[in-house]
Amino acid sequence: METFPSVKNILLLDSEGKRVAVKYYSDGWPTLSAKLAFEKSVFAKTQKANAGTDAEIVMFDGQIVVYKFIQDLHFFVTGGEEENELILASVLQGFSDAVERLLKNMVDKRTALENLDLILLCLDEIVDGGIVLETEGREIAEKVSGHGSEGASSAEQTLVNALTQAREHLAKSLLM
Repeated sequence: METFPSVKNILLLDSEGKRVAVKYYSDGWPTLSAKLAFEKSVFAKTQKANAGTDAEIVMFDGQIVVYKFIQDLHFFVTGGEEENELILASVLQGFSDAVERLLKNMVDKRTALENLDLILLCLDEIVDGGIVLETEGREIAEKVSGHGSEGASSAEQTLVNALTQAREHLAKSLLM
């Protein structure tokens, strides 16, 4: 039986270990409190590390955790111990590259929260139900921003336009 590369979760936490954007693809954490406890412990385990823009890998609680830090954001991708670390690292790299492109290299918590819709769409483009779909940051960013939507239906275009307008409206209301 052939298996597809999969991830258990993708986490984007701030410099204090608080959620910015998270997505779980496994039943390993059935409750919100279990998820928050996992996030807190994985953050505590990795915050002492001197991770920079290069991915680091650690075994934690029977999981492979691949992570990197960009300014005040901490990116994590978790897979089972049987997963290939290189695939998990490519998921992490694709996610962080796409976020950097979408945020125009302004990768910080404030900008990430202002563009949370784009980050969540990134997660949907990268992984579906735990199965890895795409790891190329440029492709992910183009699909999310609509630049890669030449073949997109008018319904998809309308959705992209609605999300863009909603994001702009939210940003204006936050600034007032």
